[in-house]
Amino acid sequence: MDRRSFLRSMLGSLCVSVVAPGEAGAAAVLDRQPLITLQIPRGQFAVLCMHDVRTPAELGAHPDPYAISTDHLAQLFDWIKANDWHPVSLQQILDAHTGTRPLPDNAVLLSWDDGLASAYTHVYPLLLAYRYPALFAIETGWITAVTEGKKINYEAEVAGAANLTEGEKIDQAQAAAASNIKEPFKVNYEGKQEFSAKNFVTWAQLREMYASGLVEYASHTHDQHHGILANPQGNVEPACITRQYLKPLKRYETDAEYHRRLFDDLTYSRALIAKHTGCTPRSIVWPYGAANQEAIEIAASVGLGISFGLGDATLNNTMESTKRYGRLLLSDDPQPVDVEAQVSASITPRPEPERAVQVDLDYIFDPDPKQTDINLGHLLDRILALKIRTVYLQAFADPQGTGTPSAVYFPNTVLPMRADLFNRVAWQLQTRAGVQVLAWMPMLAFHLPDAKQQAALSVKIKDAQGERVPAQRDYARLSPFLPESLALIGQLYADLGKNNTGIFGVLFHDDAYLAEDEDASVTMPEARWPGTDRPLSGQPLSPREKTQALIDFGKALTQRLRYYSNVSNPFYTARNLYARVVLDPAAEARFAQALDPFIAAYDRVALMAMPYLDGTSEAPETWLRQLIAAVAQHPDGLKKVVFELQTKNWATNQWIDGHTLKAWMQLLIRHGGVNLAYYPDDFLGNHPPLRTTYEGMSLNDFPAFAPKTP
Repeated sequence: MDRRSFLRSMLGSLCVSVVAPGEAGAAAVLDRQPLITLQIPRGQFAVLCMHDVRTPAELGAHPDPYAISTDHLAQLFDWIKANDWHPVSLQQILDAHTGTRPLPDNAVLLSWDDGLASAYTHVYPLLLAYRYPALFAIETGWITAVTEGKKINYEAEVAGAANLTEGEKIDQAQAAAASNIKEPFKVNYEGKQEFSAKNFVTWAQLREMYASGLVEYASHTHDQHHGILANPQGNVEPACITRQYLKPLKRYETDAEYHRRLFDDLTYSRALIAKHTGCTPRSIVWPYGAANQEAIEIAASVGLGISFGLGDATLNNTMESTKRYGRLLLSDDPQPVDVEAQVSASITPRPEPERAVQVDLDYIFDPDPKQTDINLGHLLDRILALKIRTVYLQAFADPQGTGTPSAVYFPNTVLPMRADLFNRVAWQLQTRAGVQVLAWMPMLAFHLPDAKQQAALSVKIKDAQGERVPAQRDYARLSPFLPESLALIGQLYADLGKNNTGIFGVLFHDDAYLAEDEDASVTMPEARWPGTDRPLSGQPLSPREKTQALIDFGKALTQRLRYYSNVSNPFYTARNLYARVVLDPAAEARFAQALDPFIAAYDRVALMAMPYLDGTSEAPETWLRQLIAAVAQHPDGLKKVVFELQTKNWATNQWIDGHTLKAWMQLLIRHGGVNLAYYPDDFLGNHPPLRTTYEGMSLNDFPAFAPKTP
């Protein structure tokens, strides 16, 4: 039987539009054709993530944003063949990883999630006809349930709709339409679908496909493909990386309980697949792409040493030491040109301008939970209307504005918790307003509960008698050179990450500085270079050495936080920088800050472009021109620096006029400063005014369509 006859006999009337290899491009009329053939760099590969495959009629009758039509899948297979792309197996990727055998040019791994019936009825015949290998991720709990005659509420890359009010669904739909951010963890506005045995593959079909030699199976977990309660307020987040909030007990899962839940689930899923198919999985495909280093290590301990997430940021590289790979999620029934464009964007990501607002959680919190929700609603409406990319969200409590917090807004083992609020607000901002959230945290300035410990660990100066004493400055900072400081603050950052796995990074506050006479702690015998066991010489450090020491201290904190971060999300590091050190580089001696080391160390430099704060009240526009001109002299300066404007004159306690703020933004943009932010934001009092702020910094393509708000 020739391949055309084979295809038709296997697919029957359900797939009448599928044609034999080599004929899809001629038989189907493509609306769009690629202008050039994309070349995937040698040694790299793309992983395509697909779900259900339906006939055009089925897709028309039952729309699914994650399904691909049989027509377009056949066209994609034909396009792959015609354009010299090479589908590869997981084994080929591992061989390239170990140096046994390189990947072919234009390598691509085809993968399908969930174990739906179309894997056998629609995908498998095409794999046989084209002799393409593939990876199928099997959610064993679903197959087990439907085999026993049960029905399940199916969701592909969606979750959380059951927790949403109708208003929240509308808000999220607006956010999805307005946002430029591609979120791997999406919201199902239509609700879950009820599936039964007819919707899933059988164990017998899985055995048959494995016997072909073309198919390998990955675990997609047994019963973790859903969201779980992530905070007392009721938000639902991905089960594999979330410490579940146990509402009856009014506490979170312990580390041991979380580890046991995930370990047992993955162990059971792997064993079931091996028992019923003969294929022992060696990889895990994480539901929603949600995984962190902690989860990846648990998976590796049960034999699932290869992890697949989601994410369009970059291609995978076999030269990297890790076996953690991203996948490109195909949606909206893509044609081959759409898939090529998606892969192309992952090879050369388009730089996007930053537009950010720094938000005080202190303004949202109220002792009355109902008022807190009302405040949060006002913030969400405002951020959604602004059409920006990022929110720097305060994670510490500082209602008095001292700059040195004694409490935080997340569960932790170091400081008192003012309220369990950060997770709730961050998740709502990301899912309802469509922005990335970075946790805004001090690096050094914390008031510890133990006054003696605070004094012992403080940044020191030498008094008139040459004795080391705590520095009495604006911020009560802990010394970056004392290992106990790093242990305490590092634990705080770990706790932040553990309870907020979906954030996109961290903004270090402006507390991270050392004056010229600080830090005398370097002469203490227990002093170490930050993040290492290297003793210090006891001699005073140069300004640049102190600058680098603070950077290294921040890197150690970032490592603790990032361990728990969702690997499918980009993770950004940012840090506030005083404008004085840009305009006067010699000021590094007074602050232990400098632009070039910041550009090298951080993804974003949040430059405090605040003329009144810097003492320039006469000619702020001239000052801003001087500032951006100075930044432009540094390589990658305009690329990495975010010009963070002030919206309030703290010297006069007056809000800056909205038109003035807009003019500042436009001035910076005209001179190449495309990355903008501002602080503070009074979303309850409409300061700065929404309309002029929107007109000055919105990412919307049509800023003339401003919100109907003052």
